[in-house]
Amino acid sequence: MINHQLIHPRSIVVIGGSNDVQKPGGAVLRNLIEGGFKGELYVTNLKEPETQGIKSFNDPFLLPDVDLAIIAIAARYVPETVELLVKHKNTRAFIILSAGFSEENAEGKALEQKVVDSINQVGGSLIGPNCIGVLTPFYHGVFTKPIPRLDPRGCDFISGSGATACFIMEAGISNGLTFSSVFSVGNSAQMGVEDILQYLDETFDPEKSSKVKLIYIENVSKPQLLLKHASSLVRKGCRIAAVKAGSSEAGSRAASSHTGALASPDVAVDALFRKAGIVRCFGREDLIAVASVFMYPEMAGKNIAIITHAGGPAVMLTDALSNGGMNVPHIEGPEAKELLSQLFPGSSVANPIDFLATGTAQQLATIIDYCENRFDLVDGMAVIFGTPGLNKVFDAYSVLDEKMKTAVKPIYPILPSVLTAAPEIEDFLSKGRIFFRDEVVFGNALARVHNTNHPFAENSHMMKVDHRRIRKVIDQAKDDYIPPDEIRELLDASGIKRAGEAVVADADDAIKQAKLLGFPVVMKVVGPVHKSDVGGVALNVKDENEVKREFKRMIRINDTTAILIQPMLSGTELFVGAKYEPKFGHMILCGLGGIFIEVLKDVAAGLSPVGMEEALSMIRRLKSYEIIKGVRGQKGVNEELYAEVIIRLSSLLNSAPEIIELDFNPVLGNENSVTVVDARIRLLKNQ
Repeated sequence: MINHQLIHPRSIVVIGGSNDVQKPGGAVLRNLIEGGFKGELYVTNLKEPETQGIKSFNDPFLLPDVDLAIIAIAARYVPETVELLVKHKNTRAFIILSAGFSEENAEGKALEQKVVDSINQVGGSLIGPNCIGVLTPFYHGVFTKPIPRLDPRGCDFISGSGATACFIMEAGISNGLTFSSVFSVGNSAQMGVEDILQYLDETFDPEKSSKVKLIYIENVSKPQLLLKHASSLVRKGCRIAAVKAGSSEAGSRAASSHTGALASPDVAVDALFRKAGIVRCFGREDLIAVASVFMYPEMAGKNIAIITHAGGPAVMLTDALSNGGMNVPHIEGPEAKELLSQLFPGSSVANPIDFLATGTAQQLATIIDYCENRFDLVDGMAVIFGTPGLNKVFDAYSVLDEKMKTAVKPIYPILPSVLTAAPEIEDFLSKGRIFFRDEVVFGNALARVHNTNHPFAENSHMMKVDHRRIRKVIDQAKDDYIPPDEIRELLDASGIKRAGEAVVADADDAIKQAKLLGFPVVMKVVGPVHKSDVGGVALNVKDENEVKREFKRMIRINDTTAILIQPMLSGTELFVGAKYEPKFGHMILCGLGGIFIEVLKDVAAGLSPVGMEEALSMIRRLKSYEIIKGVRGQKGVNEELYAEVIIRLSSLLNSAPEIIELDFNPVLGNENSVTVVDARIRLLKNQ
């Protein structure tokens, strides 16, 4: 929906322009003028003949044709103004700064829809309403500050919140981060964050386009569009970081009250970001730190040398990196001794490399040279260098700048003395450099970047299932939880290995089926949801008398309609489940099973379809993965077979999208097999 008139207009009119730069109409006009817009610039103002040196039109009908209208008037006047511009002035792009639309009430929503309808009729583009505007290399169409230095190598930034966009830019600019473009989508009446990302993907030029995309989003309304174009951009060599606000219940309420939209379920968002290769961030400083890491060359591995003249920050950075899965390797050997001989007594090169508060800029240069050329185990360097104010540190920061020009390994400057060394930092930034203020924020950001996967395969391999057989069961089934015989049929049609079983309604049949299955057996009630809570599970039932006794006890439990009998199997208890999330589709979850799923709440999620690479990633991401691998002499679970259950479930969901909830719990796994022991499936055919 983005057109040329929005991105590179030949002419712009500010509807509601003002001489008062404290008002949005005055501020946006000032920014357009100061930004050096090279096209024709017009203003409408009902009272003033001239606005900031530009002739004003007191009636929009008197305007010449104009490409882009930036509107800053009361909401109630906007629909008729848009209609006039569309019909009589060939205007095809609109940025509506005004508030008072769908974010406020039903009346405002109706006004907003009129605007959208008018613009859609002519194939026009709309940003907003209720936004701060758009910044491109061609014009500064925002009413706010700060205005970042626009650089084609900077970040493309898309935000669902105008104020948040300002705060994020302010944090980034002060650290040296530059921007290529900024889009504030406001109410997203026509285009949201996902649509802007689509445009950035479809117009991406590897020679000219920014390779860093930043996103602040409160409601993922088009998850499949976001997934498609984010993963496409990452495959083209881009790097994307995003804050999804509203991850908690309280945060979801806040997001809803701010934009009039409900926050998306957080687990699904997390799964979507991971599938697309998006680095998820959790705040402004976090987003800026990750974006700043993006601006440096990628490390070849995960081994960091910490270079410092202050012990405390180095210890905190070591903790942050280690907790994030990065390595701060011990440095030793003849070359380490050689480096140590060139530093003052009391220095350490073991890593962190501490060359003391009295260390010199030349010593810093020497350390960097050793890490770059002599210490092969080092993949990158984090340099922490501040000052207590006794001496200027221009020479040290100059060394950093010079070494960063030639080093192959990334050098990350952490400069904490933002007040005491303000002139030195300003000089460092003037050379086009980016720095980090806090070592822990940096360490967490670097680890998160390193631990984010590239997008999983576009066409995840679907395992062959009997689609016709599955559809027969689904088409004949009723909504709600389906009975065991239908579950068995679905599992068999999907090729998912299950335990042998029988459902019985009397004690004699229970004894007969237990003998056929082979002792010992497990007996479970059919009907109650949480069987263990009501005493509805009997394990290791060894003979006919025990079968009869347990049957009589269990059949009396409330809501019990029958008894399920299965052979007693052994293995690690696992869990596989699925849940349908509106807009996102099916989430597939895995983890340890039995009661552990409730106690540990250790699950990994992926968005269907899930292939082998993603399924194995889910399993290996679990905190309990060491148990699955096998610990203390216990044999582990065959990971490929466990992953196959996940993939076959994904294929089942593809054939049966009516499944809204599914639990395989427990699933028993060992080195030779992975078997579903108990399953529940719930259908809803009109989603």
